Amino acid sequence: MDLDATLAALAADPHHPVDLAELALHLARDEYPDLDVPTYLARLDALADELRPRLTGSLSARTAELAHFLFEERGFAGNADDYYDPRNSYLNDVLDRKLGLPITLSVVAMAVGTRAGLTVLGVGLPGHFVAKTVEHGHDILFDPFHGGQFLDADGCERLVSAVTGGPFTLTAEATEPTPPGLIAARMLNNLKAVYLRGSDFVRAVRVMERLVQLDPDDPVQRRDLGVSLVHAGRPGRAIAHLRLYLDRLPGADDADAARGFLDRATAEVARWN
Repeated sequence: MDLDATLAALAADPHHPVDLAELALHLARDEYPDLDVPTYLARLDALADELRPRLTGSLSARTAELAHFLFEERGFAGNADDYYDPRNSYLNDVLDRKLGLPITLSVVAMAVGTRAGLTVLGVGLPGHFVAKTVEHGHDILFDPFHGGQFLDADGCERLVSAVTGGPFTLTAEATEPTPPGLIAARMLNNLKAVYLRGSDFVRAVRVMERLVQLDPDDPVQRRDLGVSLVHAGRPGRAIAHLRLYLDRLPGADDADAARGFLDRATAEVARWN
């Protein structure tokens, strides 16, 4: 996979077909340059090969078998004890440690289930990512973070309300499949939040540069990248991003703060000359 070309294709069309597991592993190479992508893809293939002959009966039965296989037999689980560990967002670590976030565990379920013959799609509910199997117009929602438990409408509403702290009414639109480009962006935004939470601006910058590849026209992402570049000691690279933000949103509530970072970056670069 040519990662830059794939991100450009997803920027042009978030529905561009892509193997999300392969994409996630290539993104993980930013943190793990020596990561052997084919080896991890072969592990997913092997899991699917073991699961495939067990997928018999109704869609409900096959979905239950997928969940049982991954979350009971193989022991994949949500890392509720250390939710903000960045390893939860890297697919190689998730496969090695069998711990992850809702979205990365959903990607595992999608990768293994699809390779085994099911149609498994990701669903980005507010505040929580889940998956669903689909066949002949029917679908079954399940929650990889919580052991693959099935979700009906009431279950979805309770889950989202518990995560967001507010009321939620499930609609058909809310359960539409999330396109690959938006899944990739959501995974990267999780990593961005983790690194900013720990003031690891060097890694945050690296993640945000991928996010800008996915959505070059997002001024807020450009602002965040510019500010983080200043914090990371790279003021020269920050200037264009901060200027773009101020040009696009001159009346933003934080425009003065952004100008302050731009002035700081410009002054630091001037001292080098």
